[in-house]
Amino acid sequence: MDDVDRMLLTELQHDATQAYAALGKAVGLSAGAAHERVRKLREQGVIRRTTVDVDPAAVGRGVMAFVLVEAKSWMGDSPTKAALEALPEVVEAHIIAGPASLLVKVRTPTTEELQASLRRLYAIEGVTGTQTIVVLESFFERSVDVKGDGSPMPPSPPAPSR
Repeated sequence: MDDVDRMLLTELQHDATQAYAALGKAVGLSAGAAHERVRKLREQGVIRRTTVDVDPAAVGRGVMAFVLVEAKSWMGDSPTKAALEALPEVVEAHIIAGPASLLVKVRTPTTEELQASLRRLYAIEGVTGTQTIVVLESFFERSVDVKGDGSPMPPSPPAPSR
């Protein structure tokens, strides 16, 4: 990956819907050359997917929590992954080192639904407990610094309160 690829990725993080002509112009390439580089970045798995940033509150998922999942044994296996993937309110799941085995990010419409989600997490084989941190407000979420020069993308503004 060279500096042009990194500039392309930065541009795409800012707006993945821009035309290849505009993308190429921003990084000093023709539309065709920009398209070919983006194709290769997808093929190599650097670009994993193209998506939109949806306001969770606008679609009824305004409650966000991080859950530390404690377990009696290793949780980094396929059954645990499948059990977590089966819970639509779980939007991220990470195997971690520290006081717990997993860190899970959950989005629900209400605190009552959050409580129901915690019950479902607790029912997963091997889970012995949870510690939940409910987010009151998010300052920002930031994209990955693909340029590698310490100047990350400007943070996305927080979703408007509803």
